[in-house]
Amino acid sequence: MSADRRENMPLSRRSVLTAGGAALAAVFGLSGCAQDDALAKQAKAGDNKNYVAGDGSVTEFAVADRKSPVALKGTLFDGTAVTSADFPGKVTVLNFWFAACAPCRVEAPSLEALNQEFKTKGVQFFGVNLRDEKATADAFDKTFNLTYPSFNDKDGAVLLAVSGLVPPGAVPTTLVLDKQGRVASRVLGEIQQGTLKSLIAAAVAE
Repeated sequence: MSADRRENMPLSRRSVLTAGGAALAAVFGLSGCAQDDALAKQAKAGDNKNYVAGDGSVTEFAVADRKSPVALKGTLFDGTAVTSADFPGKVTVLNFWFAACAPCRVEAPSLEALNQEFKTKGVQFFGVNLRDEKATADAFDKTFNLTYPSFNDKDGAVLLAVSGLVPPGAVPTTLVLDKQGRVASRVLGEIQQGTLKSLIAAAVAE
């Protein structure tokens, strides 16, 4: 991302660029790394929240430093089976959510707007619903006119596939996967439409 683009972001939303293996290890490292995440610590704090709201912080991973492609499989609410084999060649956006999460409701229109803007450029959006029954998820989609599908991930299979990147209980979280299925960037908490647009556009341009 160019210096000019970072300057145009609000200070609280500027990307935190990783600087080599040590920084990446904090995100992609051993299975216990999620427990060291600040949001994971909040989740373990037992403060009676039903979700942990992030601060919108952005982490962007340099191409040379990205790890292996995400390997996942899951089932959409419409019954369609999806695996990571469907991802290569396309930029993929994964948004982790559930209906009672207030920030998820706030960001939903922005996600749909970006879905409409980028779907003709080979970008695919998927929600990853962590808690809801199909009727609740469908009602959410109808309320916010969402046209992209969501995984029914009550069993945590998709969440497990990105363990260490999406802290348990930290919703919403949004991942942008590059055309090889590797994580290119992550937003913890409610997305800002302009920031996520820049992250997606950067992945499309690679």
